[in-house]
Amino acid sequence: MESATETADAAAQAPTDAAADDDADTTAAAAAAAVEKQPGAGKARSRLRRRVLTGSVAGGLVLGGVLLCLPGEEAGRPAPGPAPGARAQAAVRTGAAAALPDLAVLIGEREARVRARPKDARSWAVLGAAYVEHGRRTADTAAFYPKAERALRTSLSVRPAGNTEALVGLAALANARRDFPAARSWGEAARKRAPKRWTAYPQLIDAYTGLGDHKRAKAALDRLLELRSGPAVLARAAAVYRDRGWREDAAAALSDAAAGAVSPAERAAYLERAGQLAFERGEREPALRHFQEAVRIDPDQRAAQAGQGRALAALGRTTEALTAYRAALAKQPLPQYALELGELYESLGMDRAARVQYGLLRERVRREAAGGVDGALVLGRFEADHGDPAAAVRRLGTEWRRQPGVEVADALGWALHRAGRPEEGLRYAVIATDRAHRGTVRSAPYLYHRGMIERQLRREGAARRHLEEALRINPYFSPLYARTARTALVALGEPSVARVPDFS
Repeated sequence: MESATETADAAAQAPTDAAADDDADTTAAAAAAAVEKQPGAGKARSRLRRRVLTGSVAGGLVLGGVLLCLPGEEAGRPAPGPAPGARAQAAVRTGAAAALPDLAVLIGEREARVRARPKDARSWAVLGAAYVEHGRRTADTAAFYPKAERALRTSLSVRPAGNTEALVGLAALANARRDFPAARSWGEAARKRAPKRWTAYPQLIDAYTGLGDHKRAKAALDRLLELRSGPAVLARAAAVYRDRGWREDAAAALSDAAAGAVSPAERAAYLERAGQLAFERGEREPALRHFQEAVRIDPDQRAAQAGQGRALAALGRTTEALTAYRAALAKQPLPQYALELGELYESLGMDRAARVQYGLLRERVRREAAGGVDGALVLGRFEADHGDPAAAVRRLGTEWRRQPGVEVADALGWALHRAGRPEEGLRYAVIATDRAHRGTVRSAPYLYHRGMIERQLRREGAARRHLEEALRINPYFSPLYARTARTALVALGEPSVARVPDFS
């Protein structure tokens, strides 16, 4: 049978079908309408948003409570929910997580549709967005991201004018590939064509954040909040709040998002992010509960399984932690998970097992590159600590010139230090940690890196302060390096107190 991507070759020559954008989307549009919230969330902080969201949810329940009673049916029987493909399409269009089985159904439906109607620009765009989400959830980027790009570009070629859906899809694909300049270009093109359509703004937030432009990220969030409310928007807001150091606001926004989620997969995604946030603050047990609940309601939530590994290792439950990491890697083989598992093995003295994971990390990065994913950040972090620091500096230096985000600043600063260039490294460590230089993220690993660089430079007071702060934020930030931070603090000793001159 002809594949959907092969059908793209014939799309430009196929006859136009005037009905391409109507009947097959009716059910999905209805499902999306049920999922989506009305505009109207202003710029108020999380407590106000919680009240707005609660009202929206309550209103949704009232509308959902209108019963459809046919002759012979019992009153009170609820109307059937949307079909799996419609659920997945509603989620993809609103930026929410979709269940993998639903995504598979949606992909099958849209592949069949574009084979039958190659001029259906909307179906090509929906198919491309579904490919992006499926590739992200499974880490099968080599298979799905090229197909996503082909489908989205086919959509644009079929309908070049006013096709914001394809532009937003291409921005989402670029963000997934960590190509933030391209994501910014596609997102800004979508915003220019339809400035009052909200869907471009989440992608712009991610692109601006990846480029280190937090001022524009915040402006994009403010505009998004003017145009839209609901769980997916609150989750985007939480990410911006976290990056600005507003962790309480981020936690409240994620709590609201999870409470308002309309599907198990969506709720699991927000719980996983809440677990990440809790772990970053050193809250091991709450983080573990969030991760466990996410996996319980969506067994395909592999990021939450890796999160369980992180939290269990911090709690000293290393056997369970290893099992959780292995389960996550089996279904979502991301290089970052391999790095974390390798470092856990190394902390346990299991060097051979660690080397196996590091080898898998390199292979995963190469495999992702076939899907267009930029693996410079994770590979640079790995090389700095476990490979060739000079190679890490070259790789991360190129990355910094292309997209100077805070994550890259931290990684480059640390790689320079590990390569014997701590003076240069401190410059980037300051960018990652100093509020005056964009470093508003309250990150224990970033502060650990800065403290260790300052210790190497014999700036003992600053080193002590930043290492103490790292351990105060999260004493369990790494099974390897939290231990090193404590050892370094002991070696630094207590600050000396100079004798006060006697002026009497």
